Amino acid sequence: MASLSLPSPIPSPAATAALATTKPNAASLRAGKAREVAQDFEAVFLNSMFQQMFSNVGQGPFSGGHGANIWQSFLTDEYSKSFVKAGGIGIADQVMRELLARQEVK
Repeated sequence: MASLSLPSPIPSPAATAALATTKPNAASLRAGKAREVAQDFEAVFLNSMFQQMFSNVGQGPFSGGHGANIWQSFLTDEYSKSFVKAGGIGIADQVMRELLARQEVK
């Protein structure tokens, strides 16, 4: 059975020139970095909230012991990251706006 090989599309010279000159400007780089920092802040906040939420879970005669407590911290960390990835609770948006506003003042 012979395989069919399609030629790869070749962009026009105008498209190649446009792609070559497209560089992110300083404002978009700042906004991207501010978004990343704001999401990290929200993840830390959510992690702290989840740790408080789960602080008394698993205590009692059938608790998992010290190992379960260690894994529980990993679980709360992953919960916080997944919450932020899914859109968070709105803290990151507020923090990002504030970071960008503070940068504009300077």
